[in-house]
Amino acid sequence: MPQSLPKVVFLDKATIPAHVHFRELSFPHQWVEYDYTSLDELEERLVGAEIVISNKVALNGEILKQFPSIKLIAVSATGTNNVDLDYCAQNHIAVCNIQGYAIRSVPEHVIGMIFALKRNLFAYHQDIEKGVWQKDKQFCFFTHPITDVAGATITIVGSGSLGQAIATLASAVGMKPIFAERKGVSQVREGYVSFEEALQQADIVSLHCPLTQSTTDLIARDELALMKPTSVLINTGRGGLVNEVHLVEALKSGEIAGAGFDVFTQEPADTSNPLLANMSLPNLLLTPHVAWGSDSALQSLVDILLNNIDDFIAGKHSNRVV
Repeated sequence: MPQSLPKVVFLDKATIPAHVHFRELSFPHQWVEYDYTSLDELEERLVGAEIVISNKVALNGEILKQFPSIKLIAVSATGTNNVDLDYCAQNHIAVCNIQGYAIRSVPEHVIGMIFALKRNLFAYHQDIEKGVWQKDKQFCFFTHPITDVAGATITIVGSGSLGQAIATLASAVGMKPIFAERKGVSQVREGYVSFEEALQQADIVSLHCPLTQSTTDLIARDELALMKPTSVLINTGRGGLVNEVHLVEALKSGEIAGAGFDVFTQEPADTSNPLLANMSLPNLLLTPHVAWGSDSALQSLVDILLNNIDDFIAGKHSNRVV
């Protein structure tokens, strides 16, 4: 294939399951893909690349300045915290992301976690494993509270497409959604509740905001103390939004009733992570960053990704972050 064709490099294609269909891009190109790419492998793999696709591979300014051929970074996810956006803006590297692809998948995952935690399904499953039923000698037993989801107030942090979709689905099953204002601001916008008051009112808190310097540890010891002891915290946003050590303390002390987490401060997480180290807790439900990953959402993601690249070549600015 002629070397003059633009080179497209997908650094971590294994983040997309093999059964998801990739159509051909609409322009002549070289396509190079790798299942995974470590930082040590970037120098070799980015040579000559004009378009780089990355889901989670970190692309900072120190790396990017070595490869002046790069014209577009197509992030195959919504979050762009793995890309040095300031460097890209200063050096005319376009960055696009995927928006609106998981507005069914993530809300359904959140609602599933809410039902599991509010009805203590995991805790009861553990008790059956431990033989509690046989010891109790009744047709049923009640070792954990079971609370209805209908009528519960769900505080949503982040009012983008996912936050709005959560509100719609939550309303459909009888919850009352409220949107939290940004933390630390003095002026509360119409249709929002102050951050602190929103935490105090919540039976459920669900996080759907980006991870930035200002949102790191958005929920820590002080914020957990504001929440009801019967409330649950759901995080399908980014792991760094919550101080994991403080969360485990709150779960163990009964400061909050439960937590469902699909994201972690480091991924893949291991037992050095406070959540994995305490995953036997009956009020902690963990999934491996898969809330976004229904089959329909994955196909939509790939379709948008390829459209973003085609549009860039055509001079359009689809889903541009930079």
